[in-house]
Amino acid sequence: MVPFLAFIDAIQPVSPALAQALTAVVRREILPARHLLLRPGDVARRVYFLETGLVRGYTLLHGREVSSWFMQAGDFVISILSFFAQQPSAEYLELLEPAVVHSVSYNELQQLYHDFPEFNYVGRRLLEKYYVLSEQRAQNLRSHTAAERYELLLRDFPTVFQRVALQHIASHLGMAPETLSRLRNKAT
Repeated sequence: MVPFLAFIDAIQPVSPALAQALTAVVRREILPARHLLLRPGDVARRVYFLETGLVRGYTLLHGREVSSWFMQAGDFVISILSFFAQQPSAEYLELLEPAVVHSVSYNELQQLYHDFPEFNYVGRRLLEKYYVLSEQRAQNLRSHTAAERYELLLRDFPTVFQRVALQHIASHLGMAPETLSRLRNKAT
């Protein structure tokens, strides 16, 4: 539990009572690569913190997998619409590597917000962080060329090509795998 509490404590110092409440409800799991944290049609009941590992969010579009995002150790993973609206998801959340995850359920999170007002600050800061990341991804797809999107991904996630399959990276960048291969060859 220590990495999870340390992450939260870095955002807002955790009182002993909140630390005890978090320890009581947060579930730690060791999961294999290819494990699905969420499938379309399921309601996201948990928010995950990645101690180790890598997750991708993706949807199916005309039978093709389209990767929306990748999250790695130190990130929170959630299907925002499904989790906060408690409605069926349209996306998959898949572990690309074996992972250690810490999670809390929707109901437990709501209870923590109710019982510990200082924890609301943590929730707000995390929502702000991930909303900004989401907006940046959307802007990059709308306003940057394929080559620029490629460069931004390498800047933000330098080990992406060692950890993620080429077709997943290409779909995330909104390009064909062949286009991505040409960009990589040109860059080397």
